[in-house]
Amino acid sequence: QVQLVESGGGLVQAGGSLRLSCAASGRSFSRYTMGWFRQAPGKEREFVTGISWSGGSTYYADSVKGRFTISRDNAKRTVYLQMNSLKPDDTAVYYCAADLRPTVVLTTPPHWGQGTQVTVSS
Repeated sequence: QVQLVESGGGLVQAGGSLRLSCAASGRSFSRYTMGWFRQAPGKEREFVTGISWSGGSTYYADSVKGRFTISRDNAKRTVYLQMNSLKPDDTAVYYCAADLRPTVVLTTPPHWGQGTQVTVSS
């Protein structure tokens, strides 16, 4: 089992940056594929990005490619999401997720954090 806690959300102006963190507790964090999802008001939850257990493989949704960067520090049991050039459309609750399956394109991960709000003002 792994427990996930996100932090780093907040209010930022369009064009600004935020860095989200997801701290994991429990055993074997380094075995998990990690990812970030987001859910905007009135919309379905959307998969944003994923990273393999080693950090050597990543995936980005087209909507964030070139602006967001996912990374992980297995020694610190933490995964990060650096978000640059933020747009109002990026406003959402961002969720960290973990899955033992090796694919970096997460679909139905069994482990979720509670979410952190990101609001981008125009």
